[in-house]
Amino acid sequence: MKEFITHVAINVKDMDATLKFYQDTLGFEKIFEISNPDTGAPWIVYIQVCAGQFLELFYGGEPKTAKDGDIGFTHLCFAVDDVKALAKDIADKGYSLEIPPCIGCDHNLQAWIRDPNGLRIELMQVSPESPHADFM
Repeated sequence: MKEFITHVAINVKDMDATLKFYQDTLGFEKIFEISNPDTGAPWIVYIQVCAGQFLELFYGGEPKTAKDGDIGFTHLCFAVDDVKALAKDIADKGYSLEIPPCIGCDHNLQAWIRDPNGLRIELMQVSPESPHADFM
C-alpha cells in the first residue's frame, strides 16, 4: 500500500452544527465515534469523505464550551503499511519521533512526528480491529 492521507483532524466549537454542515450541506456520512477512554465522554466523530479518507472531528473542549483558541486544525494523518519500519527509517534520516510507535485508542498502531514547520503528523498503520478498517 502506498502512503496516503487518511484524515485531517479538526477541533470544533459546536459539534452539532459541524455535523449538520458536513452531513446535510456537503452530503458526507458520519460513520463512527470514539469516546474518551478516561471519562467515557464524547471525544471524536469520524465523517467519511471517500473510501479511506475522513474528517476526524474533535470536541474542542467540553462539548459546546470550547474557546476560539481551541478550534481549528490539529494534525494530518498518513496511512502507512509498516509504522515500525517507517519510524526506523525516519530516525535513520536524523529526524526525531515525537511519539514512537504505540497502539492508539482506535486500536491502530501509530507514531507521531513534526515537520520542519512544527506541523503534527500522525503515521497510522490500520489494524483489522480498528473501526477504520471497514471503511478503508
